[in-house]
Amino acid sequence: MLSAFASAFKTPELRKKIFFTLGILLVFRLGSTIPAPNVNMQALNTCLNKAAGGQQAGLYSLINLFSGGALLHLTIFALGVMPYITSSIILQLLAVVIPRLEALRKEGAAGQAKITQYTRYLTLVLALLQATAFVTMARTDQLLPDCKGIGILHEKVELFPLVTMVLTMTAGTVVIMWLGELITDRGVGNGMSVLIFTQIAAQFPTGLWSIKEGHQGATGWFLFLAIVAIGLLVMLGILFMEQGQRRVPVQYAKRMVGRRLVGGSTTYIPLKINQSGVIPVIFASSILYLPILYATFRPQSGTGQWIATNFHTNSWVYSTLQFLLIVGFCYFYVAITFNSEEVSDNMKKYGGFIPGIRAGKPTERYLTYVLNRLTAPGSLYLAIISMIPTLAFIAVGANQNFPFGGTSILIIVGVALDTVKRIESQLQQRNYEGFLR
Repeated sequence: MLSAFASAFKTPELRKKIFFTLGILLVFRLGSTIPAPNVNMQALNTCLNKAAGGQQAGLYSLINLFSGGALLHLTIFALGVMPYITSSIILQLLAVVIPRLEALRKEGAAGQAKITQYTRYLTLVLALLQATAFVTMARTDQLLPDCKGIGILHEKVELFPLVTMVLTMTAGTVVIMWLGELITDRGVGNGMSVLIFTQIAAQFPTGLWSIKEGHQGATGWFLFLAIVAIGLLVMLGILFMEQGQRRVPVQYAKRMVGRRLVGGSTTYIPLKINQSGVIPVIFASSILYLPILYATFRPQSGTGQWIATNFHTNSWVYSTLQFLLIVGFCYFYVAITFNSEEVSDNMKKYGGFIPGIRAGKPTERYLTYVLNRLTAPGSLYLAIISMIPTLAFIAVGANQNFPFGGTSILIIVGVALDTVKRIESQLQQRNYEGFLR
């Protein structure tokens, strides 16, 4: 990997793309530190220190994670990339049930451009709704319940300052979309993925150092080094699982096209162990926020009190439901994103077949069988990785933003792998060995 980056800096065009990407990331991180209008930064810092750096904000931990901590600091990029991720997932799911979206997805580049435009519009709507919700929670002291009465906003009654905050955060999300598309078009890697990587990686030093500061003397340094070592082992395990795949061989028969005999080649269908990525973890976290949200707005009801007591992010009830939901969503997401019938029909259309398996329905059943067997270890792997922050909390008292586990480490490793592969592919286009050296 290091040799790939060294070779990239020696190539003028790639070097220009890398520096352009770094410049965009610098602007992005700068926007994540600029407070939105009407925010009392002195009171907010006091509030966050009182709440131990926002550890109590379990309800918003996923959005705060994807915003690099900008949400609880109420910056202009407070919403981060979460509205875009949500809108992308919604449109991906709607493509299964809405024929028009399914047709657009099959139209190639032109159809994908329209879907991207729909994603932007939906992102704008979701950003407006989320910004309104979080500004309302900040005004009513529900964003950080442990800091009631401190007054993190200068003005809570006048409408204009509150509307300005909402519009600023919404505009910040639009700017983030634009920055991500700039990286995709003129930089290195997938723009939105790189922005997510940056926001999550920005919290690693703070998360690790807070663990060291929570324990005095040599114990703190021992835990710090031990967690770094364990984190590297977790990364190696994730790397191994993310690279793992089952290659289903496909043989194409020879056939006449005009006067030419074509075909006769052998290829394979790569089926990954983790075919669904981190989407099931995001789905499960979103579903589990609903009871906590109910308890936030109905704290005096019997159900709300039970949820507040027994359904927090470190309870066995929450952890068990999270485990089961991740496993279930893995099967659900793989079933709607990998269409065995469509793959089987395409193979049959072009004269392809799996050796030993008849074309048509037998091929479809075989692919479904293989995919289900792969999804079983993949779903367990995702569920176990997502439980690491809970185990860390039990072991060393870390918070839910524990860096080496859950959604964060999956995204860090996945985006790093994708970016390195993109750099290597561009290097191979420019520097490759021929038959003569």
